[in-house]
Amino acid sequence: MATIDFTTTQRERLTDLGVPAETVAAALGALEADDAGARNEKYRALELAAVRENRDGLSRLAEDDRVTPSLNTIAALADWLRGEGYTRVETPIIIPFTMLDKMTITEDEPLRDQVFRVDKNKCLRPMLAPGLYVLMRELHRILGRPVRIFEAGSCFRRETEGSKHLTEFTMLNMVEFAGVEDGGQRAKLEGLAAGAMAAVGIDDYTLETEASVVYGETIDIVSKDGLELASASYGPHSLDPNWGVFETWVGIGFGIERVTLAKCGGENIKRYSKSVNYLGGMSLRV
Repeated sequence: MATIDFTTTQRERLTDLGVPAETVAAALGALEADDAGARNEKYRALELAAVRENRDGLSRLAEDDRVTPSLNTIAALADWLRGEGYTRVETPIIIPFTMLDKMTITEDEPLRDQVFRVDKNKCLRPMLAPGLYVLMRELHRILGRPVRIFEAGSCFRRETEGSKHLTEFTMLNMVEFAGVEDGGQRAKLEGLAAGAMAAVGIDDYTLETEASVVYGETIDIVSKDGLELASASYGPHSLDPNWGVFETWVGIGFGIERVTLAKCGGENIKRYSKSVNYLGGMSLRV
C-alpha cells in the first residue's frame, strides 16, 4: 500500500534537526496512505525526540566538551603536525588577484567567477596555497634548510551550497619544501595521509587520483562514503616557476568541515560550519 509523505515544511524541519534520512523513511513506511493524522503524530514524535537530542548535545558541549568537533579536528591535526616538526603559520585572508593569476586562476578561467571580490585589485582567498608558496620560498631562502609549515583558516568560494559545500569553509594545508628526494613524493604523501587520518581517528579511506583545474592532477583522500576529505599534490610542478620555486615539495589540503562530517557522521556539512544556526553539530533552533 502506498504511504503518505511528510509535508515540505515537516521534512525541512527534520533535516534541520539532523534526523537521518533512513529514520524518516522508516517512519513513513509505517504509515498508511491518506492518514494525515497519523503522519502528523509521527512527525511530532520525531521532532520531539530530535529536539531533545540536539538540546542534550548542546548541553554536553557547554558542560563537558567545551570545544566543537571542527575545532577538535584542527587541534588533532595541529598536534600531530607539530610533533612531526611542522610550524604553524598564518597568511592574509585578503589577497591580490595577481596571486590567483600565478595559480592560473586568471580572468578567463571559470574558477575566477567563484571568487569574492573586495575591490578591483583584491579578493577573499579561495585557497591557502598562494600565501604558503611565498612563505615556504622565503623561509627556505633565509634558513637554508628544508621547511615544514602548515596553516588552518577560512577560505571563500561562490559555490552552489548543498549538503557537502560551503561558501565559507576551513582548510588546513600542510607543506614540506625541499625535504623530499625527487621520485619519493608519492610515497611521502601516502605516509602523511596515513598519519593525518590516524590523528583524526578515521581508518577507512582510500587514495584516489583526480583531475584538477589548478594542479592538473591531485591525490585525494576519500572517505568510505565517497566524500573527498583532502587533496594532495607535489612538485616540481608547472606552477612553481610562477613563484620562484624550483625545489621538491609535497602538500595536502584538508577540508576541516568535511573531515569532521566523516568523523562524526550526519548528512549536512553546515552542521559543522561557522554558523549562528548550528553549533557543534547541533541545531540552535530548538
